[in-house]
Order: sequence, then structure tokens, then C-alpha cells
Amino acid sequence: MTIFKTTEVSNPDFESNNLRFITVKSSNLKGRGDICVFVPPNKDLKDAPIITLLHGVYGSAWIWAHKAGVHFTALQMMQEEKIKPMVLAMPSDGLWGDGSAYLPHSDKDFETWITTDVNQAVIENIACTSKTSPLCIAGLSMGGYGALRLGAKYPEIYKGLSGHSSITTKSQMHLFVEEDESSYNQENLSDEDVFLLLQKNKLRLPPFRFDCGKDDILIEQNRRLHQLLKEEHIPHTYQEFEGKHEWSYWQEHIKDTLLFFDSLLD
Repeated sequence: MTIFKTTEVSNPDFESNNLRFITVKSSNLKGRGDICVFVPPNKDLKDAPIITLLHGVYGSAWIWAHKAGVHFTALQMMQEEKIKPMVLAMPSDGLWGDGSAYLPHSDKDFETWITTDVNQAVIENIACTSKTSPLCIAGLSMGGYGALRLGAKYPEIYKGLSGHSSITTKSQMHLFVEEDESSYNQENLSDEDVFLLLQKNKLRLPPFRFDCGKDDILIEQNRRLHQLLKEEHIPHTYQEFEGKHEWSYWQEHIKDTLLFFDSLLD
């Protein structure tokens, strides 16, 4: 039984590079939402893991594939047997302003769109997935904030979390967007901060990692999050690499995320 009023799925005759596109009408978005999906070409694949990749500000469902070539990276890693076959679900954030921050606001629930609708849309339309498919979530910049925040808030949904060059609290959105920061306000202030949510649910968290480039605009915020987690004795992996807040960095270090998730799926 579908939860969507309407669903459109791309025709396999016109697809390329194992990418599929899904558009569903979501009650949480009060309109349509797009998902780009990498489907491994493996035969007889069942219950495949679903890895949700969240984009940053200004982006949409196509950007992980067509600015970072993540589908080529994943396929090569699968062919080299570095990772097991996995489906990559790359949704839009709801396309509000420069970025929704994956928070509920403006009379739309961008949070539940990601944690519920995206998973359901993939399971309904991608034959190699099912309700028993393991779920992981990752993202870059605003998407890293979304991945870490949603994974911390709903630890029962995901088996692993990963963030690249992540915003760590709502107050950093002003560095990237023109919309007023108050648009993102949450009734519960702890819902706006990655650390506070990780702290709140620290006994239930799935394994998580995050990284940042040494010349990234958000490096000090990521170092601060790492320090707070150490002080709170919350297990995690934090890494720094050469690089800035740019696609060449994310194209390279998404590999770390895929390897990390693969290690959790044994």
C-alpha cells in the first residue's frame, strides 16, 4: 500500500549509468519531491542496503551524481569488491529557499520527508530493496548537518551516520543562505544542534563518523563538535584531510563513508 498520492518513475529504456529517478507527491512536502537513485546492476540482489546521501545548499537530487560522480565511485568500489552492493538514494531537500536544512518549518516537514518518505519511495519502486533493507545516511555541508542530526534524533532508523564538512548547528546556516535564520527555528532548541541531540541519545546512537577539510570554512565548528563528543565520552570517528569546502573534497571522501557503511553491514 503506497503512502503517496502519485508516483512517477523513470523508464528503464531511457536510463543511463544505473541511475533511476523517482518523483512522489509527499504530504510532508505538501507537493512533489525528487529522488535520484543509483541501483547496482547485480542480478538477483535482494534486501540491498539503502544509503541516503543528502546534498548541501543550492543543490538538488541530481547533484551527488552529476557533480561528484558518486554512482561511478560506488560501482567501481563494488566491482573491486571493496564494498558490497548498495543502493544510493539521493533526494532533494524539499527545495525550500537556498536550503531547507532538513528541518520541519514553514508549514512543511522536511525532516519526515527524509526519514520516512524517501525510504518508502525507494522500497516501493526499487525491486532489490525491501522493508528489511538496512538504512544508513550521510551528507555534505547542510546535508552533513541533516545526516548527523536526523541520525541522532532517530537512532532506531539508521545503522550508520556520516557527515562531510558538516554544519553542526542551525546558527551556521547564515554562512550559506539568504533566508532569515529565524525561518529555521525549532520549538525545542536542542533539535537545532547536532551535539545536543547526540548527547541526548548517546546510549542509543548508531556508529557515526564525520570529517572536514583543514581549509574548510567549517573546520573550527567540526573540531568543536569532536572536542565536545570526546568530553562527553561519546564514541565516534573524526578525521581531517587536506581540502576546502568544495566538490573535489567530497568526491574523494565519499569513499570513506561508503567503506564505513560497508563495515557496518557485515
